[in-house]
Amino acid sequence: IITEHDIETPHGVLHVTMRGVPKGNRPVILTYHDIGLNHKSCFNTLFNYEDMQEITQHFAVVHVDAPGQQEGAPPFPSGYRYPTMDELAEMLPSVMTQLKVNSVIGIGVGAGAYILSRFALNNPTLVEGLVLINVDPCAEGWIDWAASKLSGWTSNLVDIIMAHHFSTDELTENQELIQTYRLHIAQDINQDNLALFCGSYQYRRDLEIERPIVGLNEDTVNTLTCPALLVVGDTSPAVEAVVECNSRLNPTKTTLLKMADCGGLPQVVQPGKLAEAFKYFVQGMGYSKETPSASLNRPSGFYSHSSAKEKNNKHIAIRPYWLAVHQPDSAPLMDEVMNVGLLALAIQMTPVCLGFSVMLILFLLSPIPKPFSVGGNLGCS
Repeated sequence: IITEHDIETPHGVLHVTMRGVPKGNRPVILTYHDIGLNHKSCFNTLFNYEDMQEITQHFAVVHVDAPGQQEGAPPFPSGYRYPTMDELAEMLPSVMTQLKVNSVIGIGVGAGAYILSRFALNNPTLVEGLVLINVDPCAEGWIDWAASKLSGWTSNLVDIIMAHHFSTDELTENQELIQTYRLHIAQDINQDNLALFCGSYQYRRDLEIERPIVGLNEDTVNTLTCPALLVVGDTSPAVEAVVECNSRLNPTKTTLLKMADCGGLPQVVQPGKLAEAFKYFVQGMGYSKETPSASLNRPSGFYSHSSAKEKNNKHIAIRPYWLAVHQPDSAPLMDEVMNVGLLALAIQMTPVCLGFSVMLILFLLSPIPKPFSVGGNLGCS
């Protein structure tokens, strides 16, 4: 069941698409896309992937389109003031109220990851977990501002957004993918509306989050309180920003997944790897498809303090057919070669009944992932 809604909020109308209906006490998966994209071009490849469809049989999904970014969106009237990033986050509680959603697991990319982070900071009881792809917690620095102004004199909006999504190598090597998204950004989204959304992201505030110190300020520091999975491709322009975000979050509740041989759109290029990471993420939160939804209330105190060895965040790098888990300073913690066709994924999880965190290495025999196919990824519902 797919339904579309235009929802009134304190800062304007939001277009949202809902798949399925809320199931028992389970949260709803809520997505928010990046600049230059809408929910279809950002998330269809991931949510149409077979493994992800198996997961979403057990969760309703709400896709949010930023104002004016959905397919066929009319231009805003002259003089329209686009919502700030803070205001875009403040629109989401109205969506949940209208759709009768009690809590969410958020999946955001770029600007959408920032919006969901701000939403979780403002409304921690509404967010059970976050998957943040290419998240940047910082305000744009003056060097970035100057560079954007200079690039604006020599490049058009499409070029600027392409540089936001893709590394220099990607722009020259993956021509089919690049051409598909260049045409989508230039032709499928109202350019005036897009410029307003980009401007809002450009002038974002710093999230002002900081890593808590166990036993000192963990109850008062401003940071995400829900489990978080940070995702970035190893050649993405967002690598430094994601690592910075990782350094500001609670290490007992945060996992950093760095995908090797992957650029700025991991949900498009590596949907199978991301779907599997998401599966283990929600299982680590206590949601399993084998358990009746009526008994799936959110576990309290689910993530507790790690042992001294686990105080630093784990950094998981997935390469074809082998796995390496590293500490943030890249000192190897584990480096184990797998046979071809054997995918290994490590996600930090804590059983509900235990008072400590453990790292479970979960091996799943899976076929070699199929290469990315452009055809049909952007237009399907």
